[in-house]
Amino acid sequence: MNAVASQRADGDGRSQVSLAELIALRARVGRVRMAPLLSRAARSGQQSSRLYGRGMDYAESRVYQAGDDVRRLDWRLTARSGKLHTKLFQEDREGCLLILLDTHASMRFGTRARFKSVQAARAAACAAWYAVRAGERVGVMAFGHAEQLLRPQPGPHGALAVCGALANWDAQPSSDKIEPLADALTRASRVLHGASRVLLISDGFSCDASARQRLLDLTRHASVSVLVVADALELALAPAGRYPLEHAGERSEVLLQSERQRHDFQRVLGAGSARLGELAQSLNLRCSRIDTVADPLESITGLFGAARSTR
Repeated sequence: MNAVASQRADGDGRSQVSLAELIALRARVGRVRMAPLLSRAARSGQQSSRLYGRGMDYAESRVYQAGDDVRRLDWRLTARSGKLHTKLFQEDREGCLLILLDTHASMRFGTRARFKSVQAARAAACAAWYAVRAGERVGVMAFGHAEQLLRPQPGPHGALAVCGALANWDAQPSSDKIEPLADALTRASRVLHGASRVLLISDGFSCDASARQRLLDLTRHASVSVLVVADALELALAPAGRYPLEHAGERSEVLLQSERQRHDFQRVLGAGSARLGELAQSLNLRCSRIDTVADPLESITGLFGAARSTR
């Protein structure tokens, strides 16, 4: 039974991942105007090349966009639909995206719209749909309380499998287990399997001193991007007031009155995202930061070099 079929109950999209929402993101990604993907192939010379995901093997068809090769028109689908459609082909040198997803307990936190864990899953799904649309295989590796791997697969069923895995992993009971980012990156390096790109999605709380060298090692084999997911209270000062918090079934209240209290609170909450962001910047990695309200598709297309959406 595959990951999608094994999903029993859908989440609410706020504190739990909604599989239906992740699948529905395919339509939004399908309206993005594609741009060449920068890919690093693990071969002699480590030269970079720009791939459009088109080659000899047919992948799918989509509505014609300005600049498409007219020789790739899908005349049968055009005749049936009344709209021009273009055939997409998998690149001979097929690219591969490996998503590294943080599943630590710290991700199950949020004060606006949804938990960081839900936002991270939405971003991962956007990345998966984008990758397969570009003709890449896509896989995902979870680190933190869930240490699992979905090996890269091609085509829409590959993105569907990623969506199913994201929902299933989120439905598992959380734990306080901590896997240092360096350990997760070491594990990722063993399962790259020719991945040309790696996307790390995390809130940064597991970022440790050794992670710098591990990230640097990954860049020798793949193009690495980082998406930092943070809550609004981690990014800016909270207004003065009382804040109820709940952890492991226990509720408490934090009183923030003075500016110093609010600064200290923000500094502690935002330590992880600041640390990971600074690390990515120091290594000159493509990096974006989003809160739990933002549209993850905008960040994904920015990291992957796409043009603006046509929605």
